[in-house]
Amino acid sequence: MNLKDFWYIVAESKALTRDKVIAARVLGEWLALFRDESGNAVALEDRCLHRCARLSKRKAREGKLQCSYHGWTYNGKGSVIHVPSEGEKPKPKHAARTFQVCEIDDYIYARLSDSRDESLAPFRIPFYKTNGWAAIRLQNLFKNNVTNCAENFVDIPHTAFVHPKIFRVTKNERLTATVERKNGSVKVDYRGERANLGIFSWFLNATGKEIQHTDSFFMPNVTSVDYIFSDRRRFIITSQAIPIGEDETLVYTDLTYNYGVWNRLAKPIIRRQAQTIINQDIEILGEQMEVIKKFGAQFSNTEADVIHVLIESIRDALARGEDPRQLPDKTIEIEFWV
Repeated sequence: MNLKDFWYIVAESKALTRDKVIAARVLGEWLALFRDESGNAVALEDRCLHRCARLSKRKAREGKLQCSYHGWTYNGKGSVIHVPSEGEKPKPKHAARTFQVCEIDDYIYARLSDSRDESLAPFRIPFYKTNGWAAIRLQNLFKNNVTNCAENFVDIPHTAFVHPKIFRVTKNERLTATVERKNGSVKVDYRGERANLGIFSWFLNATGKEIQHTDSFFMPNVTSVDYIFSDRRRFIITSQAIPIGEDETLVYTDLTYNYGVWNRLAKPIIRRQAQTIINQDIEILGEQMEVIKKFGAQFSNTEADVIHVLIESIRDALARGEDPRQLPDKTIEIEFWV
Protein backbone atom coordinates (compact mmCIF):
# COMPACT_ATOMS: atom_id res chain seq x y z
CA MET A 1 0.00 0.00 0.00
CA ASN A 2 1.20 3.49 -0.85
CA LEU A 3 0.06 6.93 0.30
CA LYS A 4 -0.66 7.69 -3.35
CA ASP A 5 -3.32 4.94 -3.40
CA PHE A 6 -5.68 7.17 -1.40
CA TRP A 7 -7.98 9.98 -2.55
CA TYR A 8 -7.09 13.57 -1.62
CA ILE A 9 -9.08 16.78 -1.97
CA VAL A 10 -7.57 18.99 -4.67
CA ALA A 11 -10.28 21.67 -4.89
CA GLU A 12 -13.83 22.55 -3.98
CA SER A 13 -16.26 21.85 -6.80
CA LYS A 14 -17.58 25.41 -6.86
CA ALA A 15 -14.06 26.79 -7.41
CA LEU A 16 -13.54 24.90 -10.67
CA THR A 17 -15.75 26.78 -13.12
CA ARG A 18 -15.93 25.94 -16.82
CA ASP A 19 -13.21 28.38 -17.91
CA LYS A 20 -10.93 28.10 -14.90
CA VAL A 21 -7.75 26.12 -14.36
CA ILE A 22 -6.60 25.39 -10.81
CA ALA A 23 -3.09 24.44 -9.74
CA ALA A 24 -2.95 21.87 -6.94
CA ARG A 25 -0.18 20.09 -5.05
CA VAL A 26 -0.44 16.71 -3.35
CA LEU A 27 2.44 14.57 -2.06
CA GLY A 28 4.88 16.49 -4.21
CA GLU A 29 2.87 16.09 -7.41
CA TRP A 30 1.80 19.16 -9.41
CA LEU A 31 -1.70 19.00 -10.90
CA ALA A 32 -3.59 21.21 -13.33
CA LEU A 33 -7.35 20.91 -12.86
CA PHE A 34 -10.00 21.91 -15.40
CA ARG A 35 -13.39 20.72 -16.70
CA ASP A 36 -13.74 18.85 -19.98
CA GLU A 37 -16.44 19.33 -22.61
CA SER A 38 -18.94 17.39 -20.49
CA GLY A 39 -18.17 19.41 -17.37
CA ASN A 40 -16.27 16.60 -15.67
CA ALA A 41 -13.23 17.49 -13.58
CA VAL A 42 -9.87 16.52 -15.09
CA ALA A 43 -6.44 16.42 -13.45
CA LEU A 44 -3.32 16.54 -15.63
CA GLU A 45 0.28 16.69 -14.55
CA ASP A 46 1.02 20.42 -14.44
CA ARG A 47 3.68 20.24 -17.16
CA CYS A 48 3.40 20.86 -20.87
CA LEU A 49 5.07 18.09 -22.86
CA HIS A 50 6.58 20.59 -25.31
CA ARG A 51 8.86 22.87 -23.28
CA CYS A 52 7.83 22.15 -19.68
CA ALA A 53 5.70 25.25 -19.02
CA ARG A 54 2.97 25.14 -16.35
CA LEU A 55 -0.39 24.12 -17.81
CA SER A 56 -2.20 25.75 -14.89
CA LYS A 57 -1.23 29.25 -16.05
CA ARG A 58 -3.95 29.46 -18.71
CA LYS A 59 -7.74 29.51 -18.82
CA ALA A 60 -9.63 26.54 -20.22
CA ARG A 61 -11.72 26.99 -23.34
CA GLU A 62 -14.59 24.72 -24.42
CA GLY A 63 -13.33 21.84 -22.30
CA LYS A 64 -9.75 22.05 -23.53
CA LEU A 65 -6.55 23.32 -21.94
CA GLN A 66 -3.99 25.34 -23.90
CA CYS A 67 -0.42 25.90 -22.75
CA SER A 68 0.47 29.58 -22.37
CA TYR A 69 3.97 29.12 -23.86
CA HIS A 70 3.48 27.74 -27.40
CA GLY A 71 -0.22 26.94 -27.42
CA TRP A 72 -0.16 23.15 -27.32
CA THR A 73 -3.73 22.15 -26.55
CA TYR A 74 -4.91 19.18 -24.47
CA ASN A 75 -8.32 17.54 -24.21
CA GLY A 76 -9.93 15.95 -21.16
CA LYS A 77 -8.01 12.71 -21.73
CA GLY A 78 -4.69 14.52 -21.72
CA SER A 79 -4.12 14.03 -25.46
CA VAL A 80 -2.48 16.77 -27.50
CA ILE A 81 -5.08 17.81 -30.07
CA HIS A 82 -3.56 21.01 -31.48
CA VAL A 83 -0.03 22.32 -32.10
CA PRO A 84 -0.27 25.85 -33.58
CA SER A 85 3.23 25.79 -35.10
CA GLU A 86 2.39 22.65 -37.09
CA GLY A 87 -0.59 24.10 -38.89
CA GLU A 88 -2.77 21.35 -40.39
CA LYS A 89 -0.16 18.61 -40.19
CA PRO A 90 -1.14 15.42 -38.33
CA LYS A 91 -0.99 15.96 -34.58
CA PRO A 92 1.87 14.33 -32.66
CA LYS A 93 0.76 11.34 -30.57
CA HIS A 94 1.55 12.89 -27.23
CA ALA A 95 -0.52 12.64 -24.04
CA ALA A 96 0.01 14.28 -20.68
CA ARG A 97 -0.06 12.20 -17.55
CA THR A 98 -3.57 12.08 -16.08
CA PHE A 99 -4.83 11.24 -12.59
CA GLN A 100 -8.03 9.58 -11.40
CA VAL A 101 -10.64 12.15 -10.33
CA CYS A 102 -14.03 12.02 -8.63
CA GLU A 103 -16.43 14.56 -7.15
CA ILE A 104 -18.15 13.85 -3.84
CA ASP A 105 -19.84 16.18 -1.34
CA ASP A 106 -18.85 19.21 -3.47
CA TYR A 107 -15.16 18.31 -3.29
CA ILE A 108 -12.92 17.26 -6.17
CA TYR A 109 -10.67 14.35 -5.22
CA ALA A 110 -7.64 13.01 -7.06
CA ARG A 111 -5.80 9.71 -6.69
CA LEU A 112 -2.15 9.80 -7.66
CA SER A 113 -1.60 6.08 -8.29
CA ASP A 114 -3.27 3.66 -10.71
CA SER A 115 -4.91 1.76 -7.82
CA ARG A 116 -8.55 0.74 -8.28
CA ASP A 117 -9.03 -0.34 -4.67
CA GLU A 118 -12.65 0.59 -3.95
CA SER A 119 -12.15 0.03 -0.21
CA LEU A 120 -10.07 3.24 -0.15
CA ALA A 121 -12.93 5.49 -1.28
CA PRO A 122 -13.01 9.17 -0.27
CA PHE A 123 -14.34 9.90 3.20
CA ARG A 124 -17.98 11.02 3.16
CA ILE A 125 -18.87 14.16 5.13
CA PRO A 126 -21.45 13.16 7.77
CA PHE A 127 -24.94 14.57 7.15
CA TYR A 128 -23.69 16.88 4.40
CA LYS A 129 -26.73 18.54 2.76
CA THR A 130 -29.06 16.44 4.91
CA ASN A 131 -32.39 18.01 5.80
CA GLY A 132 -32.22 19.68 9.23
CA TRP A 133 -28.42 19.96 9.20
CA ALA A 134 -26.27 23.02 8.58
CA ALA A 135 -22.79 22.95 7.06
CA ILE A 136 -19.78 25.26 7.25
CA ARG A 137 -16.65 24.66 5.18
CA LEU A 138 -13.22 26.15 5.95
CA GLN A 139 -9.80 25.86 4.30
CA ASN A 140 -6.48 26.61 6.02
CA LEU A 141 -2.76 26.08 5.44
CA PHE A 142 -0.70 24.59 8.27
CA LYS A 143 3.10 24.70 8.35
CA ASN A 144 3.37 21.16 9.70
CA ASN A 145 2.90 17.59 8.51
CA VAL A 146 -0.26 15.50 8.30
CA THR A 147 0.55 13.37 11.35
CA ASN A 148 1.05 16.29 13.72
CA CYS A 149 -2.03 18.07 12.36
CA ALA A 150 -4.23 14.99 12.80
CA GLU A 151 -2.97 14.46 16.34
CA ASN A 152 -3.76 18.07 17.20
CA PHE A 153 -7.31 17.81 15.87
CA VAL A 154 -8.19 14.95 18.23
CA ASP A 155 -6.19 16.16 21.23
CA ILE A 156 -8.20 17.34 24.25
CA PRO A 157 -5.43 18.40 26.71
CA HIS A 158 -4.10 21.18 24.47
CA THR A 159 -7.49 22.92 24.18
CA ALA A 160 -7.41 24.43 27.68
CA PHE A 161 -4.06 26.09 26.95
CA VAL A 162 -4.16 26.96 23.23
CA HIS A 163 -7.87 27.92 23.23
CA PRO A 164 -8.55 29.15 26.80
CA LYS A 165 -12.17 30.17 27.43
CA ILE A 166 -13.02 29.87 23.73
CA PHE A 167 -12.80 26.07 23.95
CA ARG A 168 -12.31 24.69 27.48
CA VAL A 169 -10.51 26.00 30.54
CA THR A 170 -8.42 24.19 33.15
CA LYS A 171 -10.74 22.71 35.78
CA ASN A 172 -8.78 19.62 36.85
CA GLU A 173 -11.69 17.43 35.78
CA ARG A 174 -11.04 13.71 35.40
CA LEU A 175 -11.95 12.16 32.06
CA THR A 176 -11.72 8.55 31.00
CA ALA A 177 -11.76 7.06 27.53
CA THR A 178 -11.59 3.84 25.58
CA VAL A 179 -9.07 4.02 22.73
CA GLU A 180 -9.32 1.44 19.97
CA ARG A 181 -7.14 0.81 16.93
CA LYS A 182 -8.87 -1.29 14.32
CA ASN A 183 -8.96 -1.62 10.53
CA GLY A 184 -6.72 1.38 9.84
CA SER A 185 -8.52 3.72 12.22
CA VAL A 186 -8.29 4.97 15.79
CA LYS A 187 -11.49 5.58 17.75
CA VAL A 188 -11.73 7.29 21.15
CA ASP A 189 -14.92 7.16 23.24
CA TYR A 190 -14.78 9.70 26.09
CA ARG A 191 -16.66 9.58 29.37
CA GLY A 192 -17.29 12.27 31.98
CA GLU A 193 -17.67 15.38 29.78
CA ARG A 194 -20.46 17.79 30.60
CA ALA A 195 -19.97 21.54 30.37
CA ASN A 196 -16.31 22.48 29.88
CA LEU A 197 -16.75 23.62 26.30
CA GLY A 198 -15.82 27.29 26.58
CA ILE A 199 -17.93 30.42 26.40
CA PHE A 200 -20.69 28.72 24.40
CA SER A 201 -21.28 25.78 26.73
CA TRP A 202 -24.73 27.17 27.50
CA PHE A 203 -25.63 26.91 23.82
CA LEU A 204 -23.86 23.66 22.95
CA ASN A 205 -25.10 21.71 25.97
CA ALA A 206 -27.84 23.66 27.74
CA THR A 207 -29.01 20.66 29.78
CA GLY A 208 -25.57 19.95 31.26
CA LYS A 209 -26.02 16.21 30.76
CA GLU A 210 -23.06 13.97 30.06
CA ILE A 211 -21.96 14.33 26.46
CA GLN A 212 -21.42 11.49 24.03
CA HIS A 213 -18.06 12.47 22.57
CA THR A 214 -16.18 10.36 20.04
CA ASP A 215 -12.97 11.27 18.23
CA SER A 216 -11.75 9.22 15.27
CA PHE A 217 -8.81 9.04 12.89
CA PHE A 218 -9.24 7.32 9.53
CA MET A 219 -6.22 6.46 7.42
CA PRO A 220 -4.44 8.22 5.95
CA ASN A 221 -5.48 11.77 6.81
CA VAL A 222 -9.04 12.23 8.15
CA THR A 223 -10.19 13.09 11.67
CA SER A 224 -13.73 13.31 13.01
CA VAL A 225 -14.77 14.97 16.27
CA ASP A 226 -18.36 14.06 17.11
CA TYR A 227 -20.37 15.58 19.97
CA ILE A 228 -23.87 14.25 20.68
CA PHE A 229 -25.62 16.47 23.23
CA SER A 230 -29.10 15.02 22.84
CA ASP A 231 -31.29 13.23 20.30
CA ARG A 232 -31.69 16.48 18.37
CA ARG A 233 -28.42 18.26 19.12
CA ARG A 234 -25.19 17.12 17.46
CA PHE A 235 -21.99 18.78 16.26
CA ILE A 236 -19.41 17.10 14.01
CA ILE A 237 -16.02 18.43 12.90
CA THR A 238 -14.46 16.61 9.95
CA SER A 239 -10.90 17.55 8.98
CA GLN A 240 -9.10 16.29 5.88
CA ALA A 241 -5.37 17.03 5.94
CA ILE A 242 -3.86 17.22 2.45
CA PRO A 243 -0.06 16.85 2.24
CA ILE A 244 0.89 19.47 -0.33
CA GLY A 245 4.57 19.68 0.57
CA GLU A 246 7.16 18.23 2.93
CA ASP A 247 5.95 20.23 5.91
CA GLU A 248 2.88 21.95 4.49
CA THR A 249 -0.64 20.65 4.98
CA LEU A 250 -3.79 22.12 3.51
CA VAL A 251 -6.70 21.30 5.80
CA TYR A 252 -10.33 21.26 4.69
CA THR A 253 -12.62 21.49 7.72
CA ASP A 254 -16.32 20.66 7.56
CA LEU A 255 -18.57 21.63 10.47
CA THR A 256 -21.94 19.89 10.31
CA TYR A 257 -24.52 20.40 13.05
CA ASN A 258 -28.22 20.27 13.82
CA TYR A 259 -29.61 22.91 16.16
CA GLY A 260 -33.07 23.35 14.73
CA VAL A 261 -34.13 26.97 14.34
CA TRP A 262 -30.65 28.04 15.47
CA ASN A 263 -28.92 26.47 12.46
CA ARG A 264 -28.90 29.58 10.31
CA LEU A 265 -28.70 32.14 13.10
CA ALA A 266 -25.69 30.45 14.68
CA LYS A 267 -23.75 29.97 11.44
CA PRO A 268 -21.75 33.25 11.41
CA ILE A 269 -20.89 32.86 15.10
CA ILE A 270 -19.80 29.24 14.68
CA ARG A 271 -17.76 30.13 11.60
CA ARG A 272 -15.97 32.95 13.42
CA GLN A 273 -15.26 30.90 16.55
CA ALA A 274 -14.08 27.90 14.54
CA GLN A 275 -11.70 30.04 12.49
CA THR A 276 -10.33 31.64 15.65
CA ILE A 277 -9.62 28.20 17.11
CA ILE A 278 -8.01 27.05 13.85
CA ASN A 279 -5.81 30.16 13.72
CA GLN A 280 -4.55 29.35 17.21
CA ASP A 281 -3.78 25.79 16.14
CA ILE A 282 -1.97 27.06 13.03
CA GLU A 283 0.27 29.16 15.28
CA ILE A 284 1.12 26.40 17.79
CA LEU A 285 1.68 23.78 15.07
CA GLY A 286 3.92 26.16 13.16
CA GLU A 287 5.92 26.68 16.34
CA GLN A 288 6.07 22.91 16.91
CA MET A 289 7.54 22.31 13.43
CA GLU A 290 10.19 25.00 13.97
CA VAL A 291 11.31 23.19 17.13
CA ILE A 292 11.21 19.78 15.42
CA LYS A 293 13.43 21.05 12.60
CA LYS A 294 16.02 22.24 15.13
CA PHE A 295 15.89 19.45 17.72
CA GLY A 296 14.16 16.52 16.03
CA ALA A 297 10.79 14.85 16.72
CA GLN A 298 11.53 13.26 20.07
CA PHE A 299 8.28 13.17 22.06
CA SER A 300 7.84 12.29 25.74
CA ASN A 301 4.45 10.61 25.90
CA THR A 302 1.97 10.39 28.75
CA GLU A 303 -1.11 8.20 29.12
CA ALA A 304 -3.27 10.70 27.24
CA ASP A 305 -0.88 10.43 24.28
CA VAL A 306 -1.84 6.81 23.58
CA ILE A 307 -4.17 8.27 20.96
CA HIS A 308 -1.24 9.90 19.20
CA VAL A 309 0.95 6.81 19.43
CA LEU A 310 -1.71 4.70 17.72
CA ILE A 311 -2.22 7.30 14.98
CA GLU A 312 1.53 7.32 14.43
CA SER A 313 1.54 3.51 14.18
CA ILE A 314 -0.89 3.75 11.25
CA ARG A 315 1.00 6.55 9.55
CA ASP A 316 4.31 4.73 10.05
CA ALA A 317 2.89 1.55 8.51
CA LEU A 318 1.85 3.51 5.43
CA ALA A 319 5.31 5.08 5.21
CA ARG A 320 6.76 1.55 5.13
CA GLY A 321 4.38 0.58 2.31
CA GLU A 322 2.30 -1.66 4.57
CA ASP A 323 -1.47 -1.91 4.94
CA PRO A 324 -2.40 -0.56 8.42
CA ARG A 325 -5.53 -2.69 8.36
CA GLN A 326 -3.23 -5.64 9.04
CA LEU A 327 -2.00 -4.17 12.33
CA PRO A 328 -3.34 -6.11 15.34
CA ASP A 329 -6.48 -4.70 16.94
CA LYS A 330 -5.75 -2.90 20.19
CA THR A 331 -8.02 -1.50 22.94
CA ILE A 332 -6.68 0.63 25.80
CA GLU A 333 -8.44 2.35 28.72
CA ILE A 334 -6.98 5.74 29.71
CA GLU A 335 -7.64 8.53 32.18
CA PHE A 336 -6.44 12.13 32.23
CA TRP A 337 -7.36 15.53 33.65
CA VAL A 338 -8.39 18.78 31.96
